[in-house]
Amino acid sequence: MEFNNRAVAVVIQRLRTERKQSQEVLSGLAVMARSHLSMVETGDMLPTLPTLWRLAEAFDMRPSKLVALIEEEMERMGDEARG
Repeated sequence: MEFNNRAVAVVIQRLRTERKQSQEVLSGLAVMARSHLSMVETGDMLPTLPTLWRLAEAFDMRPSKLVALIEEEMERMGDEARG
């Protein structure tokens, strides 16, 4: 499976909106700048492992679950690209 930074963006944004959180709230919970979160959600910046860890904690989930959701999204995107 090829890495797709857009999948990271989609999953983070989807989880945030499902929880009805603003970028301001999530970035505060994850101890990161709102502008940094915004760049992650647009795919302009890849989060580091510590950032993914803090985001997972902010979503009240294990980091492995967040990574699994990103992997699932990458697979879905790959399937769509193949037709």
